[in-house]
Amino acid sequence: MVVEPVTARRVWLTGLISLAVMMAALAVLALIGSAHIDYGRALAGESPDNEILFGVRLPRVLLAMLTGGALAAAGVLFQALLRESLATPYTLGVSSGASLGAVVAICLGLHHIWIMSLIGAGLTLLLVMTIASENRRMSSFTLLMAGITLNSICMALILFFQSFASFGQSFAIVRWLMGGIDPVSYSTLLWLSAAVIPPVVFLFWKSREWNLLAVGEDWAATRGVSLQSLIVSGFLIGSFLTGTVTALTGPIGFIGLIVPHALRLTVGADHRLLIPASFFMGAAFLAICDTIARTILAPSEIPVGVITAILGGPFFIWMLRSRSRIE
Repeated sequence: MVVEPVTARRVWLTGLISLAVMMAALAVLALIGSAHIDYGRALAGESPDNEILFGVRLPRVLLAMLTGGALAAAGVLFQALLRESLATPYTLGVSSGASLGAVVAICLGLHHIWIMSLIGAGLTLLLVMTIASENRRMSSFTLLMAGITLNSICMALILFFQSFASFGQSFAIVRWLMGGIDPVSYSTLLWLSAAVIPPVVFLFWKSREWNLLAVGEDWAATRGVSLQSLIVSGFLIGSFLTGTVTALTGPIGFIGLIVPHALRLTVGADHRLLIPASFFMGAAFLAICDTIARTILAPSEIPVGVITAILGGPFFIWMLRSRSRIE
């Protein structure tokens, strides 16, 4: 992969444009819904506009944005670490592993779903890497096959735990697996922001090193990159981001596949551009998908995971066919 040199001005311009798109989506999407609201009335504290905007729609849009941004950034990270264009939290089985950890917590009545989700994501990624490693090198084909296989194993284990769950637990598990965005408290959004934004800033800070690593480990090592610390921190951050948002939303697939690859066609492969653009555009993309999910059949709602799968499935197949033609 050849990374074209970019100027600091282009980095800032790309970041600001992506941020502007995200903020525009936030302003517009919070107004869209089955019930019409007026910004003026909402800001004046008049009912029901104020309650609908600030109590329901705004928290939901913000949760979708934090989730979409985190998953898109994790997708960029895994693709750089593994030098595999199809590597995402979903295709590597990390999302399913995080869901399995959360389901175990639900069935056991544990309150620390977030911690169990992180543990499930980390263990699944470690197992995928172990299976795909041969003489300290990753096989792309084996990596994908291992991810798909572990996805199936995790889903089987989830069904196993569900068969012993109570009615309430079973309903919570089914709702979890569909992947959905629900309104949450602002305190939840605050700690989620504190958990997601610093790792993404760290990824951007290390973007030059991700550029070198995306070319190859030998190339990066000869240019002074500390490979072991970079790779370990990368996998930990990718698992952390995936597990954290999955703990709140359930598995939402293909964000880390669609957004980074669409941006590579426009901004290029330089991670100084790709990481911030993926975070902001991933945030806008998932918020748009969630708005479609809650309005297309209003007052009924479609889980947003269904929308992303409908969009991401054909995109994944197109990428596989494109690769096969090139190879």
